[in-house]
Amino acid sequence: MTSARDTEARQTIVEAFADFTCDTAFSDLPPHVAAEAKRVLLDSIGCGLAGQDQLKGVVGRNLADLSGGAGEGATVIGGGIPSSVFGAAFANAELISALDFDPILAPGHVAPVVIPVALASGELAGASGNEVLTAIAVGHEISCRIALAMDGLRDVENGVIVQHPVVGYSCIVFGATATSTKLMHLSTPSTASAIGIAGSIAPVHSQGAWSMHTPITTIKYMVAGVFTQTALTAAYMARFGHRGDLQMLDDTEFGFPRFIGTSRWDHQAITRDLGGEWLFPKLQTYKPYPHCRVLHGLMDTVTSLTEQHDLKPEEIVQIRAWGESWHRQPVWLNTKIEHVIDAQNSMSHGLALAAHRIPPSKAWQDPAVVFDPSVIELMGKVVTDSHPQYSGYLTQYPTTRPVRVEIDARGTTFVEERTFPKGTPSADPSTTMSTDELVAKFRTNAKGVLADHEVDAVIEAVLNLEDVGDLRDLTRLLRPGAPR
Repeated sequence: MTSARDTEARQTIVEAFADFTCDTAFSDLPPHVAAEAKRVLLDSIGCGLAGQDQLKGVVGRNLADLSGGAGEGATVIGGGIPSSVFGAAFANAELISALDFDPILAPGHVAPVVIPVALASGELAGASGNEVLTAIAVGHEISCRIALAMDGLRDVENGVIVQHPVVGYSCIVFGATATSTKLMHLSTPSTASAIGIAGSIAPVHSQGAWSMHTPITTIKYMVAGVFTQTALTAAYMARFGHRGDLQMLDDTEFGFPRFIGTSRWDHQAITRDLGGEWLFPKLQTYKPYPHCRVLHGLMDTVTSLTEQHDLKPEEIVQIRAWGESWHRQPVWLNTKIEHVIDAQNSMSHGLALAAHRIPPSKAWQDPAVVFDPSVIELMGKVVTDSHPQYSGYLTQYPTTRPVRVEIDARGTTFVEERTFPKGTPSADPSTTMSTDELVAKFRTNAKGVLADHEVDAVIEAVLNLEDVGDLRDLTRLLRPGAPR
């Protein structure tokens, strides 16, 4: 147990993060780190464009309308009217997370919080592309490092998956706060205060309730917009003179580790070689399907089998699927589909939809598709279970997601197995989503919101963001039909 008294004689984790945030310049980023920041940004903007008509996106924009403030304001992705920094960050967070199509990084949904904060703060400051990329990288790295030090969703003890009762994404607010302070050019002491304040006002860990209670709340496992508000509030409170708790991340007895109920807190791992070794790029994953990530390896396999053998939904007698074991909980086992959010997380519905071979896009969450009688009928023919070697694979390599699928059709059984889902970096280059694949995904997501020439302009600006002198040259491209 670490108490406040133990941290008085050494630099705290909060102070180390403040030094890292303020001392890191774009020239310090290895090329692959800067490239990954661009990839996350492009994918996130695309998800925001695609989420315009989803409940979370619509409500996010409505709440942003209530947050209009003085000044030039900040861009809401896909919208024509600017909002306040707080309003735009909230709306963009909800837009990016609406379809569950967003990039994934420990502890889970980092990008829908860090990217909106970077866009809003960077736009207000007229920051350069280099500054924004640096802030994005810093925010992702801090979030990831804390996540790896605490209880996770896939922890294994003695060969068995541990189901922690309290899980969630609260630690992302520390990274997002650092992103904002970086773009505000706060001093190191003020940055430390902001990061400390973020811990004091961080949202609770509520995913446990979300995963166990059906019908699930349509706000999902987190309201990303609230996380952006926490980060921005912490940054501005420090900017205006408030002092933060520098011992917040060191004190396991009374600090943040206690707040989130974690049984594990690896102090040394959080700051080990901070600024020297960048962890987030090799752990960053991307989603080829607008659906909860736990199902993607199974979706890859169902898609492969149905395409390879040209299987039609009406020919399928049964789909048997073995995948991750930690998610054998009501939200994923649910087959009572009353809302598109139910379908977004249901294993049986997701595999039935994948078997229809509809190209992954926002169309997957069109009510006409979600409630298609053919999809609903096939959902009743899906049987899921835990992969028997899941925990063993996970112990050997944490990003492993072994799956097996058997499809009965035409009087035979078609079988396929795989180890990594598409979008996850591995020794097999084909599992990584290339930049070309992310560009193609972006084009699909932007269709119907931006004109083709606007799509081309956004892609060009993001992939060459280091050449952009003012972020507003990018954000104005995210307002359909706005003057260029």
